[in-house]
Amino acid sequence: MDHWIIAPIVVPALVGPAIMLLMRHDLVLQRVAALVSGVLMLGLTLALLVAAAGGTVESYELGSWPAPFGIVLVLDRLSALMVTLTAALALVVLAYVIATGWDRRGRNFHAIYQFQLLGLFGAMLTGDIFNLFVFFEILLIASYGLMTHGGGRMRLRGGVQYVVYNLAGSTLFLFALGTLYAVFGSLNMADLAVRMGQLPEGDGALVRVTAALLLVVFVLKGALLPVHFWLPNTYALAPAPVAALFAVMTKVGAYSVLRVYTLVFPDTAPMIDGMIGAVLVPAAMVTLAIGMIGVLAGGTLARVAAFAAVGSMGTLFLAVAAFTPASVAAALYYLVHSTLAGAALFLIVDQVRGARGNSALTVQAPIPGGGLVAALFFASAIALAGMPPLSGFVGKLLILDAIRGQGWWVWGWALVLGTSLLAVVGLARAGSVLFWRAHDADAPKAPAGPAPAALGSAALGALLALIVALTLFAGPVMGYMQATAVQLFTPLVYVEAVLGPQAAPVAEAAAEADEATSDPGDEPAPTEEGP
Repeated sequence: MDHWIIAPIVVPALVGPAIMLLMRHDLVLQRVAALVSGVLMLGLTLALLVAAAGGTVESYELGSWPAPFGIVLVLDRLSALMVTLTAALALVVLAYVIATGWDRRGRNFHAIYQFQLLGLFGAMLTGDIFNLFVFFEILLIASYGLMTHGGGRMRLRGGVQYVVYNLAGSTLFLFALGTLYAVFGSLNMADLAVRMGQLPEGDGALVRVTAALLLVVFVLKGALLPVHFWLPNTYALAPAPVAALFAVMTKVGAYSVLRVYTLVFPDTAPMIDGMIGAVLVPAAMVTLAIGMIGVLAGGTLARVAAFAAVGSMGTLFLAVAAFTPASVAAALYYLVHSTLAGAALFLIVDQVRGARGNSALTVQAPIPGGGLVAALFFASAIALAGMPPLSGFVGKLLILDAIRGQGWWVWGWALVLGTSLLAVVGLARAGSVLFWRAHDADAPKAPAGPAPAALGSAALGALLALIVALTLFAGPVMGYMQATAVQLFTPLVYVEAVLGPQAAPVAEAAAEADEATSDPGDEPAPTEEGP
């Protein structure tokens, strides 16, 4: 199975150039190639998920160059989960794009779409932190092309803002990588995990600065305050199907935090000393509050969906910040849910725009086929707001239970419950204006646009079906998430898979040394008990 690890990267890397060079003048061939690629990648990622579910960590050495000298791809439960989620979402969004004809608005849409998937899959499978930077840049370039698909002055302005923010993050990333290589002489994450325990005392300050810089980069990708400003405009102005795919892109930031700060910079290391939680907790709380206030105050459905994405990242990072196996398992469950629910809401934005010409929250003529669109909207809103009986309610309940032992749990509970109420009110207001008040006697009766495409609604229904499945199979899914969290907090298995059995004793000795050198009196408040 180890040779199949590279397949999710190779397939889009081959299909993208083939579409651009051989099929650029034939949209039908582009669609067929993209769909075949999407189905193939979903099948491959499901096979990888099944292989990873057994608990074995597998690595693939490109060119047979052993780590840490060569490029390594690593498959564990977390990376398998992320690539499978990405492949499933990408296939649904692709089907929607083809059904609604969005791909007719730009000649190179399908090629750029493949490069976007290449960046996503690569970022989730790489075992080298420099190549994480490389795949981030592939994501940046491809996402800019997708975001400006169809043209328009406002869309271009939002794209420029997005690029500027992310280029600033890339610059910080390079600074961090340079410092990291100067200290350790390696950028392989497994090798860094071993070397961290052998670090001389004099280099501790440099490592702490590097960890802080990387954290800034990752929370920027995850749209966490105060570096979240790029997301509302970017997502609101981007083509809605593209924004639906972008729902998984912000999760790459959360994935990177989980990967790097359980493996390379564990919280037990003396030079880290609880820094991650100290930064993430207040930032996540404020991000959650701002996001849901934006849902309540949004003037268009597109901005409501964009701020909902911000709020969901705040909730996700609140669980991640606790950095316990229980909280990480809850965070992973919520990650899957919020990706699907956020993408569904953006596809509904596209249906509303197509029928009304805009997504403004003003009373306009009824939408043709509005009953189906309204039903899909309210199902997505229930999921996104965290109301029973869908997976949003299950996810938030798991997060509340997981953070109960933290010193800040009262504030966390108050914010999660309070902002859920704001989300309910904001989404109910949007639905009322769009679908209910449109039938008032004084509502405009001007003819609206065409009814949403039936196949597009079917693709949207597939996302909602996945949300229902996530709810019905919450027990087995949480079992997988708990096993994933335990694996994350047992980095020796990862190190051994990448560097070989001979590296495990060294890493174990280093971990024991970290625990021995940490001063209990300087540690944060216990997390296993309530205040």
